[in-house]
Amino acid sequence: MIDPKPATPAAGTNTGSATAGKASGKKRRFGGTEAQIRSALKFYKLLAYLTGTMLLLLCAELIARYGFGQYLFAGGTNAATGQPFGFGFAEAEPRGVLGGVNLSVAVLIVHGWMYVVYLVSNFRLWSLMRWPFLKMILLALGGVIPFLSFIVEKKFHAEVEAELAANPQAPQRY
Repeated sequence: MIDPKPATPAAGTNTGSATAGKASGKKRRFGGTEAQIRSALKFYKLLAYLTGTMLLLLCAELIARYGFGQYLFAGGTNAATGQPFGFGFAEAEPRGVLGGVNLSVAVLIVHGWMYVVYLVSNFRLWSLMRWPFLKMILLALGGVIPFLSFIVEKKFHAEVEAELAANPQAPQRY
């Protein structure tokens, strides 16, 4: 269980360090063991890269759809010629391909569900690190602003590593 009493600084602890992040001199505590935090960090890193990649695909798909009126299709039949359609872009309106798989819609769906799992990974890391809520918002924005997930992942990965190194006693809970 988590001790409800406020933590007090240990004897000889540097209370003013920037890595500890606490000017009040409180001892840094994490919400789990080092293994749990590293596992959450690895899961977050994987989802950050996957979600960021899917977001870039989504942006490209939206540009193709709304900028050029094209959908990405795989398979089906060309509506104008009746010939088999392999893989590529086709007219959105009127439909350029009959049958087949609309990969543009698949990108939308996959990114949406991947973002939900990304939010779960954000929450897991955020709660284990016991960060302020503003960091959770920044983590969540990584999945909706292009390229931000890559930047935020690099920043927070380094921050977690620094906090674990600066506070080796903090994750010793069990």
